[in-house]
Amino acid sequence: MRFLLDAEQRAFAESLGAMLTSADTPSVVRDWSRGEHAGGRALWSRVADAGVFALAVPEEYGGLGVRPVELAVAFVELGRHAVPGPLVETVTAAALLSETDPAAKRLLPALASGEAMATVAHEGSYALDGDVAGTRLALAPDGLHLSPGHGPIRPSLDPARRLTPLTPGGELLTPAPPLGRALATARLATAAQALGVGLALLDKTVAHVVQRTQFGVPIGSFQAVKHRLADAKIALEFARPLLFGAALTMDPADVAAAKVRACEAAYTTARTALQLHGAIGYTAEYELSLWLTKARALRTAWGSPRECRDTVIQGGDRQ
Repeated sequence: MRFLLDAEQRAFAESLGAMLTSADTPSVVRDWSRGEHAGGRALWSRVADAGVFALAVPEEYGGLGVRPVELAVAFVELGRHAVPGPLVETVTAAALLSETDPAAKRLLPALASGEAMATVAHEGSYALDGDVAGTRLALAPDGLHLSPGHGPIRPSLDPARRLTPLTPGGELLTPAPPLGRALATARLATAAQALGVGLALLDKTVAHVVQRTQFGVPIGSFQAVKHRLADAKIALEFARPLLFGAALTMDPADVAAAKVRACEAAYTTARTALQLHGAIGYTAEYELSLWLTKARALRTAWGSPRECRDTVIQGGDRQ
């Protein structure tokens, strides 16, 4: 099995990364966390124009065809730049709707083009960015509903992840939504996003320890600091082949394993980044916090480490 990206996939990552670097995403994230969505919507349109959401939508509904590897490539960059919004939820909604005629014909083209955002949640739980998503899908005991509204905003560990309950009821789209593929898509995108967050935290921390001095020398020259950074680097690099291997197979056990490894690596890197930045790392005003809080939130999004490990074990038993 080949885990290396080809030239076209690398070029896609580089072009998306360059676009996001020029977009000043930290200011967009801070505005988004305050409920100011203009900058985030503009960035969303640019991400959609790059074809990111179309990678989760079949061609017959205006997409580029379902391409999990390219989707993972894109979400690594989205995580690296801390792009806000219901990114994972939109591609998960695309997976849910792809096998749901006639709703697919009505709703998927707008998701592929970026005209609409989507969010997904189980009835009674909280949905991400339900206040800004135009397509709100609620999973109820009797099937998949198009929720007519949302409740009040609830705080989250990550200020950019705005949580809302969905209004029960609404149009019943299908009594039997394809949950398996949708969950695998959600976990794959979350894992890729977490890997990108971890890579950004590592880059920022390396830059910091080179500049910060103690006893007249950069703290990055200390052996203990080098070991912490090396451990974080190894954890992230071990997660990378698991992620792209899972994107090739889309087996639920493979995807769950990739999510555990990528999210744990990002969380470990976040702890290292916080320690090596010292007191400044604890301040919400410092940009590092935008990635620190996201690493913690993604760790349990779409399946806790324990739930994902259970999936891996159950998959192994079936084999």
